[in-house]
Amino acid sequence: MPYADPLTDAELAAALATLPDWERNEASIRRAIRCEGFTQAVALVNAVAEAAERAGHHPDIAITRYRNVTFTLTTHAAGAVTRRDVELAAEIDRIAARIGRA
Repeated sequence: MPYADPLTDAELAAALATLPDWERNEASIRRAIRCEGFTQAVALVNAVAEAAERAGHHPDIAITRYRNVTFTLTTHAAGAVTRRDVELAAEIDRIAARIGRA
């Protein structure tokens, strides 16, 4: 049994309707956030890292051009997006709203 069951296309579409800044990318969902600067980008990454540790579910994270942070979520054990990814995406949105962005 997988870590979590993959979402159906309809379930994923419904979930993404509640996560307007996220997009589907094959077997994952992704969001890019432009921060005010490098320090804010690192603060965002650190806050998400803490939330991911608590959830026991970890995104791929990339900082590019010193202030652009991209989060990619997938459940590797399921080979697809699961409810765990959607839950962490919602938490990333809450963190980004709190920390702010450019």
